[in-house]
Amino acid sequence: MKKILCLALLFMATLASAQDKKENQKAKIVEASCGQCQFGMTGHGCDLAVRIDGKSYFVDGSSIDSHGDAHAKDGFCSAIRKASVQGEVVNNRFKATSFTLLPKEKKKS
Repeated sequence: MKKILCLALLFMATLASAQDKKENQKAKIVEASCGQCQFGMTGHGCDLAVRIDGKSYFVDGSSIDSHGDAHAKDGFCSAIRKASVQGEVVNNRFKATSFTLLPKEKKKS
């Protein structure tokens, strides 16, 4: 009985720790664009990607079409934009738990 109780407590502590890690995950500002058109990644068609610390990753959890027309003048296939994201890199893909495209930066005159 003591072993079962100890295992149950250990399991609950592990779950609580994992949840705290997800909740405490801070947003980071990254470059976002079409992986194929702007970042030169190999793929089929146009797919959303982010560049973190100079390395590009395709995104799971958000799609290129969720953020407007990808082929518009300021779309992901034509421009690299900034995004505030939360998530982690798993198996060389960025698993987004949050993805917010930031407003375009105005050019300085």
